[in-house]
Amino acid sequence: MTDPFVIAGTTFSSRLIVGTARYPNQKVMLDCLEASGAELVTASIRRISLEGYAESLVDVLGGRYRLLPNTAGCVTARDAILTAELAREALETNWVKLELIGDRELLYPDVEQLVHAADELVRKGFTVLPYCNEDPVSCQKLADVGCAAVMPLGSLIGSGMGIANPAAIELICSRSTVPVVLDAGIGTASDAVLAMELGCDAVMVDTAIAQSHDPRRMAAAMRAAVEAGRLARLAGRIPRRRFAEASSPQLGLVGS
Repeated sequence: MTDPFVIAGTTFSSRLIVGTARYPNQKVMLDCLEASGAELVTASIRRISLEGYAESLVDVLGGRYRLLPNTAGCVTARDAILTAELAREALETNWVKLELIGDRELLYPDVEQLVHAADELVRKGFTVLPYCNEDPVSCQKLADVGCAAVMPLGSLIGSGMGIANPAAIELICSRSTVPVVLDAGIGTASDAVLAMELGCDAVMVDTAIAQSHDPRRMAAAMRAAVEAGRLARLAGRIPRRRFAEASSPQLGLVGS
């Protein structure tokens, strides 16, 4: 593992985080998770059964992947904190993807409530990964209260519009003191490549895989895209020029 991805002292070989919602059935979901190479998998604590019965999501995923419960659907800090505490007790993990929505239509985070909930959860011993606005100030506030990473949106959740404000994402990446995970809006593999080239440490994908025409193939494409984007970032792109520059020498041409 020459280029590990580390969050809160935990090392992952994959920089792709995958969701578990919107798949046509459980078999397709499991096939996609395998094809993606992901090790960290998210699931809504309000959507899954915590009973641990055979073939439940918790039972199926628990031994193979690190489960990252999220607080999807919460609209107040109080609800999000209680949901996170329920997840910790039931799933025996202090990791949580903190989602706190301020607008039901746009599904944009409520920054004020988000920072408050993150601060409280960190104080309670949680490893908090917040879904947040593509705003360097919000990301810094979340890092300052102790979040283990920040997860700025690329565009509206489930929209497939890709990265609407690449300049903001690049700025967040250049200034962040914690890992940056691009979350929401990914539509296809090229969006994931761009996220990594902009400097993101990882990419979170759900709908783009689950709702594609061939989910397993798209999962494999996202895996390759994240790896390619990371390699390109490390390699460094050539500078953009407003003029041509021949790749072959002009001297020695026939007739010269």
